[in-house]
Amino acid sequence: MAFQGAVNATAAKAIGLWETTFVVLASGAALTGAGLALGLGRGGLARLGAAPWWNLLGGPVGPIITAAVAYGIRKAGAVSATTAIIVGQIGMAALIDHLGWLGIERVPFSPFKLLGIALLAVGAWILLN
Repeated sequence: MAFQGAVNATAAKAIGLWETTFVVLASGAALTGAGLALGLGRGGLARLGAAPWWNLLGGPVGPIITAAVAYGIRKAGAVSATTAIIVGQIGMAALIDHLGWLGIERVPFSPFKLLGIALLAVGAWILLN
């Protein structure tokens, strides 16, 4: 994430944030399409309509995340932005696990997980100060 975010941040400075996001996602779609054309998929596109609606949120959320990472790195620097992203992602992952959201099997939160997240937050604070 730090590498791609830094590349995207400098590209956004040169051509614009949304233009960079478009190029990143269009080239990713082309590469993925080529992989499917080469038979690397499992034929699951035919079952797309049977998937829960929220399984498709990765598509519209992807450009927002891509743009936000590039913007954050450009404004705050790679270490600061990546640290904030990782701590935020781990917190969200703990919530998803604990509540069993999005089809994930429920994994209850524990005091040790809370301690781990707190230590990550302390480490993040040290990195950012």
